[in-house]
Amino acid sequence: METAFNTRDPVYLQVVRLFKERIVTGLLAAGEAIPSRREIASLLKMNPNTAQRAYKEMEEQGLIVTEGNSPSRITRDEDVLRNIRSELLGEAVRTFMGSIRNMQVPLQEIVALVQEEYESDAQRRARKPGGEGA
Repeated sequence: METAFNTRDPVYLQVVRLFKERIVTGLLAAGEAIPSRREIASLLKMNPNTAQRAYKEMEEQGLIVTEGNSPSRITRDEDVLRNIRSELLGEAVRTFMGSIRNMQVPLQEIVALVQEEYESDAQRRARKPGGEGA
C-alpha cells in the first residue's frame, strides 16, 4: 500500500480518500479487516498520530467499524458503501466539468465522447492480460 501525499490537503484526509478509493475499486471488501493504526502508519511512512486521526475520521463517517480489541473492518453498511461510490463519482464528474466548462461543448457531444471513451477503455481492458475479459 504505497501512496504519494500531496502538500495541499491534510494527510489524514488523503488516507481517508485512499481507503474510499480502494473500497470503490474492490481492493478492499465490505467486512474486510484493515491494518492497525500502527501498521498503516508504518506502511504509509507517516506519523502514528496522523493514522489515528484518519481512523477516527473513517469511524465517524461510518467507513470502518472497530469493536473492542478486534481489528477495524470496512463497514458492511450498503448505504455507506453506495454513498462512497456516489461521492467519488460526483467529484470526478465535477473535476471533468470544471476542465471543459469554458469550451461550451453541447451536452450531446460530451455524452457521445464519454460513451466512446468508455467503450474503447472496456475493449482495451478486455484485450489486456488479466483484464475484464481474461
